[in-house]
Amino acid sequence: MELKTLTFFIVAIIFTIDISFAQSAYCVPTRNLTENNYPFKAGESLTMIFHYRWGVINADLGKGSVLLDTSVLNGIPVFHCKAYGHTYKFYDNFFEVSENFQSWFTKDGLVPMRFTRNTHEGDYICRNDFSYKWTPGNEHIDANLYTLKKGARTVTLPLSKCVFDLPALFYMARNMDLSKVVRDVKYPMTFVIDDDVYNVYFIFRGKEVKNVYGLGDVHTLKFSAQLLKGEVFKGDGDMTLWITDDDNRIPVYIEAPIRVGFISARVTGYSGLKYPFKSLVK
Repeated sequence: MELKTLTFFIVAIIFTIDISFAQSAYCVPTRNLTENNYPFKAGESLTMIFHYRWGVINADLGKGSVLLDTSVLNGIPVFHCKAYGHTYKFYDNFFEVSENFQSWFTKDGLVPMRFTRNTHEGDYICRNDFSYKWTPGNEHIDANLYTLKKGARTVTLPLSKCVFDLPALFYMARNMDLSKVVRDVKYPMTFVIDDDVYNVYFIFRGKEVKNVYGLGDVHTLKFSAQLLKGEVFKGDGDMTLWITDDDNRIPVYIEAPIRVGFISARVTGYSGLKYPFKSLVK
């Protein structure tokens, strides 16, 4: 297995992906998007471990974290999410992977305002810097992009009220209104990264008690998403995501089949939760 797979999985963690729909925007069915109703608050922090399993190989590859804070951007109060992921030093000797995603979105409505990505995969370097322009009648994204192969370039990407970057989509999805979601039915959503807008979908699979190493048994809501067939994913299986069945709705375990084996992520620590962690089975 190439360790580059870890980067694909870090991206996949937030509901990835069958990139097969025509380009159009889809909104996640959500509850009222006011700060009092959110299942999170500023100061929330999650840490996770990335793991690979195939035959006798059963090893942790790296770790990541997701931090939420507040800030002011262009005079507007915003949430500021910082998401990091990287391989352990042992694997850096073979193929170093590091990811730094940052997103700024409004506290009222979770409207995306800015997104940055800084990726290092061996000798591959990629950077994104998106500025969301919400001028009525001229909504668009000014995207400053850089790769080592293509150099720096600027592109304009389409924008609608249902288009998000991955961190903003992560928090929007946690506000999902489950009363409007039918089990085993596909629900699409839209995100932007690099120089493209992708339409994706998720499926609610029901409730399940999931054993998470280091946490124990957890009452969860189970979701899946079809994976894109390509150099990493086989395309004949779903990525599966388990989130807590409580008011916090934090992801505690994610698993996806790849061409050789399985890769997963599990939450190993949390702090600053808005509500008590009531989903643990006592």
